[in-house]
Amino acid sequence: MIPRSGDAPVTCGVPAPRSRDTGRVTETTSPAAGSRLPLRVAIAEAERTLAAAGVASPRVDAELLAAHVLGSSRSTLLMTPLVDPPVVERLQALVARRATREPLQHILGTAVLGPVEVAVGPGVFTPRPETELLLEWGLAAIRDVHRPRVLDLCTGSGALALAFAVSRPDAEVHALEADPSALSWTRRNLDAHVAAGGRPVTLHVADVRWTDLLIELEGAVDLVVCNPPYVPDGTPVPPEVERWDPPGAVFGGPDGTEIIQAVVRGASGWLRHGGHLAIEHDDTHGETVPALLRRRRTLGEVTEHDDLTGRPRFVTARRVPCP
Repeated sequence: MIPRSGDAPVTCGVPAPRSRDTGRVTETTSPAAGSRLPLRVAIAEAERTLAAAGVASPRVDAELLAAHVLGSSRSTLLMTPLVDPPVVERLQALVARRATREPLQHILGTAVLGPVEVAVGPGVFTPRPETELLLEWGLAAIRDVHRPRVLDLCTGSGALALAFAVSRPDAEVHALEADPSALSWTRRNLDAHVAAGGRPVTLHVADVRWTDLLIELEGAVDLVVCNPPYVPDGTPVPPEVERWDPPGAVFGGPDGTEIIQAVVRGASGWLRHGGHLAIEHDDTHGETVPALLRRRRTLGEVTEHDDLTGRPRFVTARRVPCP
């Protein structure tokens, strides 16, 4: 999901010396040299700073940044009650970056989608948690398929393709991307997957709008998935999206369906009979995108799916014999 500008939004401090007269503790951001500091105080101030900057999930981001500085996980932060001043200083520096609305994933250097963590940064679209719903649906669709063939269109960082490859090591996974900047991240992540012992993902450098595309896969794919650019041109988006995500990976033409229409045309040819299609879309597309699929005589069982907020988020269909 690409959040809209104006959506409801989905700080680093340390304790001062104890007063000899009152015994009260006053919190400040200037620790005495050499003194250890409560991590909870640093996280609380980080949260305040991020909330004031309009960050959607200030507490979560503050804790993830603290875990990143400590080289630990968010779930183990309670095991580190006190930290040294340099740790607080590093956390403050990262919080300052996040307060400018630089994406959290760019600061951490990675983004998580299902079972995979991929490298991300400027030039590539940052995977969103909502796409995990599409991933879960796709895995269920091919649960009983032996050695399934999966095609991920507009793969960007490669996160969705890799999530299928990791979840189904027996799968033959193909990924398609055209943007040169995104491709540098795609290759980096696919190479890291292979270096870790994973089965290679076949990368196709091409635009889904091209004609005669992937002829070798015609009628041979069990599952086509796509998280395309789908925000209608001119739609206000949050600073993280406006300043950092590539516009070509966000905006999908005047009504947001330019790439989606190409995906629907191509998928009708690539899918085997009984194969499945899943396309993520804008929350304004709850009627228009399913209608696009229903107009294809080779696609049936068209179903709309909501995200966790109850908004229309992705549509699925199945390849049927042409009448």
